[in-house]
Amino acid sequence: MFRFSREQKIFNIAGVKVGGQPGELPTVMIGSIFYHKHKIVYDEKTGEFDRQKAEELLVKEREISERTGNPRIVDVCCGWPQAFEKFIDFIAKTIDGPFSIDGVTAEVRIAGAKYVGETGLSDRVVYNSITPEAKEEEILAIRDAKIKSAILLTVNTKNPTLSGRLQVIDKLIDIAKRAGVENMLVDTCVLDIPDPGPVSKAIYYVKERYGLPAGAGIHNAVDMWKKRRKLDPTKYMLASTVANITSIVSGANFLLYGPIENAEVTYFTCALADAYMAYSVRQEYGAKPLTTNHPIFKVFR
Repeated sequence: MFRFSREQKIFNIAGVKVGGQPGELPTVMIGSIFYHKHKIVYDEKTGEFDRQKAEELLVKEREISERTGNPRIVDVCCGWPQAFEKFIDFIAKTIDGPFSIDGVTAEVRIAGAKYVGETGLSDRVVYNSITPEAKEEEILAIRDAKIKSAILLTVNTKNPTLSGRLQVIDKLIDIAKRAGVENMLVDTCVLDIPDPGPVSKAIYYVKERYGLPAGAGIHNAVDMWKKRRKLDPTKYMLASTVANITSIVSGANFLLYGPIENAEVTYFTCALADAYMAYSVRQEYGAKPLTTNHPIFKVFR
């Protein structure tokens, strides 16, 4: 196993700690709800949804999180500005802890930012996400809402390589600072089917060079693959597991693992990887987890 030479930042976002050296803290799991074509959503434009089923999904994920020791941030997806208020109100009242506002467009994200600012929810929110092309209107919306936590997306369409991802980080950090963001989570950005390799290596470099928490929505690579060829459910989950674990052994602190329905399998496999990492680090460096709620104390029982 390895240790990063640079001091690693740990951020506390509404009670969830993210960051640190390998083996210190469990991977933070970020699962999506109200995503495009989510069956529990009746009308994506107006924000009408099945509240009972949504609550059942959230309760089940919370129970899984408690069982494995992996904290969660609920990713609240939205495609229309007018729907965000209903989604945010429901999540804020139904769960404790942090949630991210994940808008499909800048217009939607800005609407979400303004609303959490008006309702005093900014301390619980992770803005998802700031891109290198963020316009002034979006930057000002984040700042005015006093949102202190955000995901920085290292998308670089002109150079979609490992080095290309790293090239935009300084710009992203500058934008985030201008927006008043203090807790910066770097998403090393899946763009293509074979990307889990470069994305995971980029996670390593982000942590080594900047000391910031890093992770990715690495399942997206498998979803792209699934759309091009038929993958049965078992192969799909196995492929997602391999992609997720590749990032964890590279030092990932958080994972956007996709639909919240995938929590049962994803939490278990990632918790197991966390436990292996922590055990290895303890043997090699004598370093113990920073929490007694770490998966190493739970998954082998």
